[in-house]
Amino acid sequence: MAKDLEGVMVVSVEQAVAAPYLSGRLAEAGARVIKVERPEGDFARGYDHLVHGESAYFVWLNRGKESICLDLRDPADKALLERMLATADVFIQNLAPGAIARLGFDQAQLRSRYPRLITVAISGYGEDGPMKGLKAYDLLVQAESGLSQITGTEDSMARVGVSVCDIAAGMTGFQAVLQALIGRGVTGQGRHLSVSLFHALADWMNVPYLQYAYGGKTPVRSGLNHPTIAPYGAYRCADGREVLFSIQNEREWKVFCSDLLNRPEVAHDPRFDTNSHRVKNREALDEVLRPMFAGAPRDEMAKRLEAARIAYGRVSTMDDLTHHPQNRYVEVDSPTGPVRMLATGALVDDRVSQPGPVPALGQHTDAVRAEFGD
Repeated sequence: MAKDLEGVMVVSVEQAVAAPYLSGRLAEAGARVIKVERPEGDFARGYDHLVHGESAYFVWLNRGKESICLDLRDPADKALLERMLATADVFIQNLAPGAIARLGFDQAQLRSRYPRLITVAISGYGEDGPMKGLKAYDLLVQAESGLSQITGTEDSMARVGVSVCDIAAGMTGFQAVLQALIGRGVTGQGRHLSVSLFHALADWMNVPYLQYAYGGKTPVRSGLNHPTIAPYGAYRCADGREVLFSIQNEREWKVFCSDLLNRPEVAHDPRFDTNSHRVKNREALDEVLRPMFAGAPRDEMAKRLEAARIAYGRVSTMDDLTHHPQNRYVEVDSPTGPVRMLATGALVDDRVSQPGPVPALGQHTDAVRAEFGD
């Protein structure tokens, strides 16, 4: 594990995805993360049991943490959490709106007592505004933020296939905590960070928002086609699998027509001679392109596109991803055995960062109780 945040202690009363994503990234940067779970455990432990008995989500998000079980309605456990927070650098929570204050851990009061403490509240809609009290889950926010309106096909909206709102909130929180730690190093003062699923995803929606607010353009759902560039989409090949390719300029379009399509005159067809014309006449363009892709298997078409230096991507199945030659892996210990999983996206000095083990429920309860004077 990287040691950049060695000496930083994080206490996180967390569940599900967004807060565990944030605290998990802090753990992988070297922070000590104490995950506070209710006696029955983070409910994400039960999302599935597909990783030799463990939940895929839980294994992904909780590497390198310590797990302590506390009942925060119990005065003794509340006192223990208070002692932990007195020495913590960061306190994260993503309970239901208002719940942490009702339990006696109002984050503004905590920062008054511990001025160096960085507090983080992760919620569905933030801590102000008319919707601040609503419960929120990833798919609900995909709809509420407008993401579902621009995702899917012309005939049907679709869910983004991963928990994108939760992940966006976790990433936003991670950035904000790192900035707060840097700021505290300058001022000596902590700060409060309020991160919401809605606002994190709304930031990602700025391009369609600006296009609509200033240009009056309502984005259209276009499946695996780019809405404003053509050809830029997925085409079915002879083996029933698909390849997606992209033309970014007129030079590439001419190369494509001559070297792959073997019809250089198509590049000069007035229906297809500019990107705007190709987008306008996409249906006619596809009638020209589909027979070429249908004439060879997907991987052969990928080789031809690569030879012509045309950008492409195979439309991968989960089996394709599992055996993808570009994958990087880490092996993580879990309560039921080692798990080989896809590595995080950044190399550090050309090396994959090795995460710590996934904790069993309450694995560190006794040790943490003893450390903080149960």
